[in-house]
Amino acid sequence: MRFYRATSFLFPRNFHLRLFTLCFVAVHLPLIAFCGTEVALGRWDWRVFVPLLLATVVGSAAAIGSVWALLAPISRATAMLRALQKGERIATAPEGGADLIGDLLRGVSHAAAETTARIERLSDAAETDVLTGLRNRRGFLDAVAPLLQRERTSVMAMLDLDHFKTVNDRFGHDTGDRVLRAFAQRLEGGVRRSDLSARWGGEEFAVLLPDTALDEARDLIERIRAGLRINPLEAGPGFPVTFSCGLAVARDYGTLAQAMRRADEALYEAKRMGRDRTTA
Repeated sequence: MRFYRATSFLFPRNFHLRLFTLCFVAVHLPLIAFCGTEVALGRWDWRVFVPLLLATVVGSAAAIGSVWALLAPISRATAMLRALQKGERIATAPEGGADLIGDLLRGVSHAAAETTARIERLSDAAETDVLTGLRNRRGFLDAVAPLLQRERTSVMAMLDLDHFKTVNDRFGHDTGDRVLRAFAQRLEGGVRRSDLSARWGGEEFAVLLPDTALDEARDLIERIRAGLRINPLEAGPGFPVTFSCGLAVARDYGTLAQAMRRADEALYEAKRMGRDRTTA
């Protein structure tokens, strides 16, 4: 570090040029010594000077080129570290040998892998509902966007558990959490692989059914409802869990907000009509 700091006056903002300058001076030392000796002795032998000059120039070019190539892994490692600081992901890192540069590259590669894994964990945590394991609102909207890039007939479903406040009041919040987790599993198991489900908030859930007609969406939701009748999910003795649902068509991502609003209105219409039903 002392020599590094001592030479900082040479191109303080460019380490490559500083190193090249030192190499240039070091390679020219024999030529400088020869010139000094010839001047001190009062003579000049061109037959020795010209070959020595050519050898010095070639040696300088070879030394600078070699140093440039040897610095390439350090430049790559620096670029990778800058990318990590910006939160970018690094796909692959170069491998080094059993030397100082190899240790540096392995250290950067390890840091990159750890940072990428941490970013993925944070991203998953930011887009996943902790209680149910479904997507949360943010994760749902991020996942929906690419599915609605072109115009297509999709259906937005908004579901709400009936009398859920009564569940919390009568049986406690732990039971309420159990009911939410169990219903999320029923919902995820009842929709298709192409469908996207999420916990929208509280006891409300959202499902996007891509490339689906309104009647198909209603049939799918009703199958989930029938499953709850055949195999009831009970908050407590004699208190089966039911849900109300509102459906609306979404043509593309630009109409998603409108479709969600209409589905929400249909949901509250289902509530007003007595709950445990689907309206569109």
